[in-house]
Amino acid sequence: MFGLGWMEIWIIAGLAVMAILLLMSMLARLYRKAGPHEALVVYGFRGTRVVKGHGTIIFPMIENCRDLSLELMSFDVAPQQDLYTKQGVAVTVEAVAQIKVKSDTESILTASEQFLTKTDQEREGLIRLVMEGHLRGIIGQLTVEEIVKQPEMVGDRMRSTCADDMNKMGLEVISFTIKEVRDKNEYITNMGKPDVARIRRDADVATAEAERDTAIRRALATREAAVARAQADQDRVQAETASLAKQAEATRDLEVKKAQYLEVTKRQQAQADKAYDIQTNIMQQQVIAESVKVQQVEKEQQVKVQEAEINRREKELIATVLKQAEIERQRIETLAAAEKARLMVEAEGHASSIRQQGEAEAEIIFKKGDAEARAMNVKAAAFQEYNQAAVIDKLLTGLPEVVRALASPLSNVDKITIVSTGNGDSAGLNKVTGDLTKMAAQVPALFETLSGMNLGELLGKVRQIGDKAPKPPEPGKGK
Repeated sequence: MFGLGWMEIWIIAGLAVMAILLLMSMLARLYRKAGPHEALVVYGFRGTRVVKGHGTIIFPMIENCRDLSLELMSFDVAPQQDLYTKQGVAVTVEAVAQIKVKSDTESILTASEQFLTKTDQEREGLIRLVMEGHLRGIIGQLTVEEIVKQPEMVGDRMRSTCADDMNKMGLEVISFTIKEVRDKNEYITNMGKPDVARIRRDADVATAEAERDTAIRRALATREAAVARAQADQDRVQAETASLAKQAEATRDLEVKKAQYLEVTKRQQAQADKAYDIQTNIMQQQVIAESVKVQQVEKEQQVKVQEAEINRREKELIATVLKQAEIERQRIETLAAAEKARLMVEAEGHASSIRQQGEAEAEIIFKKGDAEARAMNVKAAAFQEYNQAAVIDKLLTGLPEVVRALASPLSNVDKITIVSTGNGDSAGLNKVTGDLTKMAAQVPALFETLSGMNLGELLGKVRQIGDKAPKPPEPGKGK
């Protein structure tokens, strides 16, 4: 019996556990929970209540419950008929609406009264009809430009306008967004053309300004490069000019020194020639003086006349020579000055190096001309020291040169063909020699024309002086 008692106890305990488990299972089936995205609408003998966010026991047969979704509902609002704007333009508007049941108990009860027995399609159809009606009214109050350019304003108006109707259904509009606005008459397309044209114009202007700025910067860079290149070339030319200027200065100094040396040499040569001529004149004057002393008594008047004539001829000759020398000097100086001016004018068109080189050459030529003019002045001064005897000596010693110059054309003749006509001495070779003789016979006349003196008288005086000159003593005899 002891064993059977324990068995009964275990059986009773097992049955009790099973009864508890069965009771818990039944209670679990009767207990309903509402998630955060839904609400339970419980109705029965305890009335209608809303369970949201927790659970409750639903007694069978006396209570029942239905689920009401609190999730967001999204659907398109696209009226099939055209909507007319304030301007009378027919447009088609497509929008998207986001709607949900409000979370408060009153709105949940109101929504359950309106939609709890309807399917989702039926519920969305009712909401879409309400929203399309309000959208038609709002579009009729706006222009096409406002609808296209301010879609947020259309959404705000839709939310504010639909708020009352949605509240009556326990709903709220979370968002209303315009997806597309179009029309059959291309009003919207044409409306955007001015903006497109303006944007294209602004873009073209911006592109042109950018290209202009780029061109300006490129031109500035090119100009700066050209300026730098020109500056470099200018520095190089200045360096070359300085080098050429130094070379020209060295050449000029050398030529000046040469001209000065030549001037000194010519001056010394002229002084030597003058001293020789003076000494010769002194010797001749001493001879003449001795002769004059011998003839002083009988030739005193004649000597005075001759001296006067000599003085006149000397002055005439000196004046002629000095005048020619002065003219020659002026001519040389004028040529030198003209050459200098020409070189300076030509040098102005070239670089400064060429200008300085031209000035150096002009100065060298001027120095040479000045040296030659000074030499002529020295020679003219030497001529002033000549007396009549010296002048006559120069003229007489130059007569052979005159005859040689007259006959020089014949030295250039390779061959002479003589055709004789038989007219005596005036024909053939005699004619050539006769012409030469006549030319030589004209030399004394040329001498008399140049000197103003009679050659025969001069030669006669020489003979007289020679006859009356004292003879040297014979060897072996005293005075």
